[in-house]
Parts: sequence; C-alpha cells; structure tokens
Amino acid sequence: MKADIHPTYYPDAKVKCACGNTFTVGSTQQTLEVEVCSACHPFYTGQDKLMDKVGRIQKFRERLEKKEAPRLPKKKKTQKTSAVETKQQGSTRVTKKRAKK
Repeated sequence: MKADIHPTYYPDAKVKCACGNTFTVGSTQQTLEVEVCSACHPFYTGQDKLMDKVGRIQKFRERLEKKEAPRLPKKKKTQKTSAVETKQQGSTRVTKKRAKK
C-alpha cells in the first residue's frame, strides 16, 4: 500500500443522534451527527405505521371479495331476427339476408 494516501481511522468515533442517543463506531471522522438512529427509528422501535393512501388496501380487499363471491350464471345473448327474414312456402323454407350497412 502507498503511504500517506489513506484517511485517519478512528475506531472510537462518537455518534450523536437528534433524539439524544450517543454511541461509538469506527469511522474516518471523530464525531458524527445523525438525525435518526436505531433507538428512535420507527422500524427498530416497533412503532412503524403503514401509510394507507386513499384506502388502497381496503379497495384491493373489496375487489378480492367480489371475485370470491359466488357468481350468477350469465344470460345468453339472443340473435336479432330482424336481420334475417324467413318465409315458409309450403314445405320449403326460403331465407333472405339483408345487406350489412
């Protein structure tokens, strides 16, 4: 390794948090000031709150319940009989189709 190119390492650097907590770590600076530490961060303290924006989770659950609900059978579509004219002449059947518009 080249000499005099690495910063000084402080094995007992002091860390001060905005909540008042202090602890030591190894760093290239003697003192560090942080806004959040493991003593005050909601994830580590167990006070984590999930932010539900505009009820997205609730909307998802409602959609899921709709899918799981029993469905009624769909109605069959009926064909339009006005498009096809049928005429019966005796025993034979004649059909005419109108031109599509």
